[in-house]
Amino acid sequence: MRAYIVFSGTGPILVLTTFPALTDKRLVSKLSQKGITKFIGYEVSLERAQNVYGIPYEVISSDLASTEDCRVLDFNGHHIFASFSFEEFGEPITCGD
Repeated sequence: MRAYIVFSGTGPILVLTTFPALTDKRLVSKLSQKGITKFIGYEVSLERAQNVYGIPYEVISSDLASTEDCRVLDFNGHHIFASFSFEEFGEPITCGD
């Protein structure tokens, strides 16, 4: 499983996914279905996400345990920015034209 902060035109979201990469065609398709067709994403530590979100993280990660899919763990940009520092972000991953 992986955790990504995804920045799109509507603001940042924190996503948990079992897809192998943020640019995986299946994940990009799912994000596109939600109106996210162009984004910059950063991988963040699963351990850190678990520490920040606790029970919601556990519920969502157990839901993803048996499938390849993605779930939004947080869509509150203020909370995401307050919970993660830029130093915790991985390398930027871009998708879209």
